[in-house]
Amino acid sequence: MSKRLVIALGGNALGKTPEEQLSLVEGTASTIVDLVEQGYDVVIGHGNGPQVGMVNLAFEFSANNQSGTPAMPFAECGAMTQGYIGYHLQQAVQRELSRRKIDRPVASVVTQVVVDKKDPAFKHPTKPVGMFYSKEKADELAAQTGYTFVEDAGRGYRRVVPSPLPIKIVELPVVEQLVKSHCIVITVGGGGIPVVERKHGDYQGVAAVIDKDRASALLALELKADMLVILTAVEQVAINFNKPDQQDLSSMTVGEAREYIHQGQFAPGSMLPKVESCISFVEHTEHGTALITSLDKARQALEGMTGTLITR
Repeated sequence: MSKRLVIALGGNALGKTPEEQLSLVEGTASTIVDLVEQGYDVVIGHGNGPQVGMVNLAFEFSANNQSGTPAMPFAECGAMTQGYIGYHLQQAVQRELSRRKIDRPVASVVTQVVVDKKDPAFKHPTKPVGMFYSKEKADELAAQTGYTFVEDAGRGYRRVVPSPLPIKIVELPVVEQLVKSHCIVITVGGGGIPVVERKHGDYQGVAAVIDKDRASALLALELKADMLVILTAVEQVAINFNKPDQQDLSSMTVGEAREYIHQGQFAPGSMLPKVESCISFVEHTEHGTALITSLDKARQALEGMTGTLITR
C-alpha cells in the first residue's frame, strides 16, 4: 500500500506574479514527481498570501477608479487564487509526469474550509497579505480603506487580515476518493476558502486567510496520512536562529518542540505556525510523523539525510 504524504508548499515554491510563478512551479513539480516516483501518494496544499492580496487590491483599485469593475469580496479573491495557482501547479506536474512517462492523473479541487465565526482571530488580524509598502504609503492606505497594516520582518508594511483556525474541510470526501484512485491532488489552496457554516447547513465566505500549514495539518489528519511535509525556505528548523550559537535540528519530539515554543525560539510569523501544525498532526496520530525542510531538499529529507523530523 502506498504511503500518503500531505505536502504544504511555502511561498518560495510560488511567485509574486503569474510570470514568476510559472517559472518557479517547474522546480516545484520536479520535486513532487520525485516523490511520486518513490511510490508516495501525494496531496498538495499551498499558500496564497501575496496572490490573494494582489487580486483583492487590483479589484479594489479598479472599482475605486470608475472603471465599472465591481469590488470583489475577499473570499472570492481566495477562490480565484486557488484556481490559478492550482492551474499552474497541475500543468507543471502534468508536464513533468509526461516527461518521465508516468501515467498519473492530477487535479485541483476548489476547497472550502470551515472556521468558527466567533474565533478570536476575527478581532485581531495577523495574517500578512499582498505587497509590501513604506510606512507612509501604508498609513495612507489605512486612512483610505480602514485596513490594518503591520511591519513584516523588516521588509516593509503589509496588510493583515484575520487568520482563524481551520475546523472542517468541506470537500474532504472528494479529496479522499481522488487519493484512493492515486490521483495527485492539489487542495486547501491558500489554507482553503474560509467559510462559516450557517444554520441550514450551507456555507458563507468570510474575509480571512487560513494558515496553509494548519489547514494542511488538518488535511493530513483527516486523510490518515503517514507524514505531513512542510516545505519552506530553510533546510532545517533552528534554535537561536541567526545568533552565533544557532543550532540546526535534525529531529525533535513533540515535547521538545513545545519546550522550544515556550522559550520563544520560533518567530510567530514564520516558523511558529509550521512547528505548531506539525505538533497538531503528530500528537493526534498513532504512527504519523512530520517533516520540515526546503523544497530543493525534500527528497533527501525523506531519505533521512536532512530536514527536521518531528515525532512523538
